[in-house]
Amino acid sequence: MADDARSRLRRIVGDEGLARLEGARVAVVGLGGVGSSCVEALARGGIGRFVLVDRDAVEPSNINRQVIAFTSTVGRRKVDVTAAMIADINPTAEVVAHDGFLPPDGVEELFAGLPPVDFIVDAVDTLTVKVALALYAQATATPIVSAMGGANKTDPTQLQFADLTATRVCPLCREMRKIARDRGLTELSVLFSAEPPVKMAAEARPDRRERTELGTMSYMPPIMGQMLASWVIRELLGWSRA
Repeated sequence: MADDARSRLRRIVGDEGLARLEGARVAVVGLGGVGSSCVEALARGGIGRFVLVDRDAVEPSNINRQVIAFTSTVGRRKVDVTAAMIADINPTAEVVAHDGFLPPDGVEELFAGLPPVDFIVDAVDTLTVKVALALYAQATATPIVSAMGGANKTDPTQLQFADLTATRVCPLCREMRKIARDRGLTELSVLFSAEPPVKMAAEARPDRRERTELGTMSYMPPIMGQMLASWVIRELLGWSRA
């Protein structure tokens, strides 16, 4: 068997599985620490078509956790850096990029203007957008998996997949469950941490453009992204979750 970029993967999934992954189109919404690492693993894992959605540029504070963040990429648009990473891994991959803000009421419009996707990965931070993505997926029967909060968490062994209704401890899950009940969201597969978050005091400064009481370990978002990629790939291959 020829030794190429897909040879190790082919040994596990076979030619049929590889063809299925190469033909799949996955939308990753949010290209921060979780989303960018998820994209990397999907690209290395055989996914051949991508939709990337993010509105931000790489910032210096991203360097501690985001696979696309280096001193050389600070200031560049995240969708551009991520697309370049995909091309460097798999030059034949197809990438559609949306560089802009995604409002909760703009999800349907966004996807209406895109090629059909086989899976959605929600890696955004905004609760209302997360719910809007989940409701769109529910209405269109599009498979989706959603990342819950990794901020102020330190133990990756407490990460687990569950339906949103079965989550515990995670403050973001608790808030999302409330909105989901009100909006009629019946089920949603999520990756969450059962670890109680480390309590931190917000920095005392007059200009607070970010939540300074939220900290992030370098390894947590990338591990979450890799786990989300594993979920997507196994689902696309029809493998059991057990």
